[in-house]
This record gives sequence, C-alpha cells and structure tokens, in this order.
Amino acid sequence: MLKGCVPWPEGFVDRYWAAGHWRGCTLDNLLRDWALQYGPRTALVHGGTRLTYANLNRRVDRMAAAFRLRGLRPGQRVVVQLPNVPEFVITVFALMRAGVVPVLCPLSYRAPQVPHIVRVTQAAGYVGPSVRHGFDHTAMAAGIAAQWPFLRRVFTYEEPGTSSPYGGLTTDPAGCQYSPLAALDSPPGPQLALSADEVAFLELADRTRELPLLVPRTHNDYAYQVRAAAELVGLAGHDVYLAALSAESTFAFGGPGIVGTLSVGGTAVLADSVHDVPGADDDGHADGLGGQESAAWLSAVGRERVTITSLTPGCARRLVDVLPAAQADLSSLRLVQICGEALPRETAERLSARLGCRLQPVFGLPEGLLVMTRPEDPDETVLATHGRPLSPDDEIRIVDADGQDVPEGEPGELLARGPYTVRGHYREPDRNALAFTPEGYVRSGVLARRDPAGNVVVTGPLEGAGGGRHDR
Repeated sequence: MLKGCVPWPEGFVDRYWAAGHWRGCTLDNLLRDWALQYGPRTALVHGGTRLTYANLNRRVDRMAAAFRLRGLRPGQRVVVQLPNVPEFVITVFALMRAGVVPVLCPLSYRAPQVPHIVRVTQAAGYVGPSVRHGFDHTAMAAGIAAQWPFLRRVFTYEEPGTSSPYGGLTTDPAGCQYSPLAALDSPPGPQLALSADEVAFLELADRTRELPLLVPRTHNDYAYQVRAAAELVGLAGHDVYLAALSAESTFAFGGPGIVGTLSVGGTAVLADSVHDVPGADDDGHADGLGGQESAAWLSAVGRERVTITSLTPGCARRLVDVLPAAQADLSSLRLVQICGEALPRETAERLSARLGCRLQPVFGLPEGLLVMTRPEDPDETVLATHGRPLSPDDEIRIVDADGQDVPEGEPGELLARGPYTVRGHYREPDRNALAFTPEGYVRSGVLARRDPAGNVVVTGPLEGAGGGRHDR
C-alpha cells in the first residue's frame, strides 16, 4: 500500500479474498469492462450533456495519457476539487488509470483545509474550477504552490461558454504549471499494470473542530462496497441515479451512488449541490439557494425519470414543505436514501407519502462502514432505525466509555471494522492510536444502540468526541 497507510492484517486479507469480497479488479479496469458491456448506453447526464459508456471510457483513456505526458507519475497524489460535472468522474477515473491517487476534496473547502490537504498528501497536482461562486480557486492553488514546492501542476475547469484567463500552458514564478482541464487530450499509451491492493483514492473524514483526516480506499475494498450496495438496493440497468449531494461525498460517489450505478449499466445524473457553497447548512440554506436546489431537484427527477437518489436529512425536511405546492412528476422514483441522522417519524411518513416511494435510512463513515435498511424491511424498521451493516463480514461493537460492550438496547459509541473499512488514516500515526482500537476497530465518534433484530439506531454525536459529518 501507499506509504503512510495502515494495511489490513494478513489474516483478514485472506478472509476477505476467500469470501469473494475482494476480487482483484482495479476501478479503472472495471470501467473498461462496463464500457465493453454497456457501450452505447447513457452513463452520465449533466444538463444538456450526455455521455455514453464508450465515450466516457474513451475520454478517461485520453485524459490519463495526457496526465502522464504532463509529468504525473504513479503513486503521486492530486487534489480533485470539482463540482457535480462529468469532468469530475472523468478526472477521478483518469488519474486512477494513470496510477495517480486522486484526493477527493469538497468544493466548499478553502483555507485552511485545502492547504492542509496538499501538505499532508504532498500533492503534485490540483484540479479545480478557475472561479466558482466568486472564489478564485486557481489563485488559492497558486498561493499553495508558492508555499509547498511539491505542487507543480494545476488544471483548471471552466464552465461551458467560458475561457480560462490562464490560456494554454503557463508557468508561474514558483515553477508551477497551469493549463485548462479541457486541454488534457492525448492518444492513449500502453496500459499500466496496477494492483487492486493499491490505494485507489483518498477521501476525507471531516471531524468537527479538526482539520480533515485522509482515508485511503483501495480498489479492492471500494469495488466491493459499491457492488454490495448496488445489490442491496436492487440497482439495474434501467435505473437512473440522481447525484444531488456533492459528487465526492461518501453516499453520492459509492453508496451505491455514481460508481454503483455505472457498475450495472444505469445512468447517473449530476446535479448542482448546494453543499458546494461554503457556509451551507444541512437545511440547504446558503445565499438563498435552498429553494433553488429543491426546484432543480424536482425538475431533474421528472425530466430524467430518476428512480433513486440520496438526500441529507435537512434537504429531506425542506422537500416535505415544498412538495405540496410543487408541480412535478415524481412517479419514476422508487427509492430515496436519507443519509445521516434519522428523520423524525412524522417527517419520514409525510415525505414517503408525498414522494410516493420508499425511503431508505443510511448511515456511513468516511472510513468505510455503511449501515442501511433493506427493501424488504417492515415500515417500523425503516421509520425507527438505520438498518444493518452492508456486509455480512462487517463487525460492529457498541461500547461504553471504558471500551466494554453495552447491553442490547443501551447507547454507546459505535465501533466498526470490515472488508471495506480502513485500518487507519493516511499519515496520522499519533491520531490513529486514538481513532482506532488495538483490534482495528474505527471509533465512529457517534452514539448508537442496537435493537433485538440487530438493527442499528444512531442517536447523535458522542459528547466530547468532536463528532463527524456523516451526511457527506
């Protein structure tokens, strides 16, 4: 694994391979397989842009070759901070195909988070908008490059119809090169031999009152997560997933999200997310964008015949108020995931009735663990719990302040380990000693309890633990 990561112990590696959870396929090779199997189908939609699987794979191939020509090498890290656009998916898969490790960074992050992420990962590159919501991301990257000499490649995303003020390939006084992301287009070279045991990408664990921690996800563990999640929700080729949360978030990217949808030949629709705006709260209020987001969500569901989507509890509560007056066709919806804290029972019942579909409470840790209800679960389970862990090999404990397991039904801190839950944060040995138990369980920082059927009920952040943003 990448230096600075904590591997799974050998006995657990053998167990996960023997169980068939890990299958030795890298995510970019899986995309090749999906392109061969589903070539002419629509893979991604964003506004008027529609990409087939074949076209998506072709663009990934050509961008990967261009990244290598620009000097990026296998094992290096590149921070990716993009909105919900096809270029996000293309860039992430292209970097993986080039053997480079993408660092998935929320678009709302600025200082001090982005400089911290670049420093910890020693990122060789940065991919982000030129300007977004009035903020100059490229100027931010230039400031970081002037401070940290390892950042030497900046690729700027431009909205359709705009042009980069940086023109073609330019170099600043610090020696950092800048070029438009759209210019990355080169004939593919020989295919790299990559291992599925390697880190595919780094995502972030955003613990309040702390700078973000980096979570190393391998090809093996993440491929298993999205496959298992897709199977659990019954995803099929006719499904249309609406990515209304930030594309890099735990749920929108792979819970089953965008990648899970692609794995079955479905269509992923990318929608602007209010959570890309700094200062947006969970109710989706930021500069008056809450109502606009609701209208855009309703419009996208009707226009694209969306069948499944994910929402934060705050956005779900807002929809309850908006739906009675909305003129929208939501008849295609079959499942809406509510990601994070549980909705009050009355709110969940009203939302399900007004949407005309089933809700699925989901709780997840950036470190891996996903807990969700099943389609066949009775209404009481859906309304009162978060369901059960995704994998039969997920191991969870609920413990008291002394680390002892609490009786059934009693609250305690949720601990977890399993085939897609990492054993440590990237380059954080001291903090790992606190965030993980000696047996390899990650400490979630949340209070939970278990009912007699084994369902988990997450009740809130653990007092004094800083909590975590598990709605991402």
